[in-house]
Amino acid sequence: MRPYFDTVLRPATYAERDLILPWRNHPSVRAVSLTTHEIKPEEHAAWWEKRWQTVLIYEDDRGVPAGVVIFNENTWSFYLDTEGLGDRQLAAWMRLEKEAIDYAFGTLGLETLGGETLEENKQVLALHRRFGFKETRRYERLVDGVPKTVVWTERGK
Repeated sequence: MRPYFDTVLRPATYAERDLILPWRNHPSVRAVSLTTHEIKPEEHAAWWEKRWQTVLIYEDDRGVPAGVVIFNENTWSFYLDTEGLGDRQLAAWMRLEKEAIDYAFGTLGLETLGGETLEENKQVLALHRRFGFKETRRYERLVDGVPKTVVWTERGK
C-alpha cells in the first residue's frame, strides 16, 4: 500500500478514454451531476478529444485508477469509480480532495478554487466544508430540464 502522502493524481493518458465513461455513467454519479443523462460513447469521445489533456486520474491506495479530477481555470469537478471502490469511497473522496487542492494551489498556482455542487449532495458539501471550502452563493440551474439548487463553494490558497 502506498503512503497517504504520495501523489495520487496524474495526467490521463489518451487510452484511458473508455476507462472513465462507466464511472461517469454510474447511476449514483449521474444522480448528483449537473447533467444526469447517460452519456453515449460518441458524446464522451467528442468531449475526450477536446479535454483529455486537462483530465487528471485519481489512483487509489493500491495505485489503481479510480477517479477523475477536471480543472477548468479556477473551477473543479470530480467523480469516482463508485462501483470499483465500494466501501472505500469515503477514504478515496478525502484523498482525492486533499490532492486536488494541493494540485490547484501548487501545480496550477491558483489563488482561489471553486465548484458547483447540487444542494442535495450533502456528503460532498460536508467534505468540501471539511477542507475549508465556504458556501458563497446558491442559485437555480436547470439540470436536464429540472430546476435544481446549486451551491457554489470556494476557498483560497
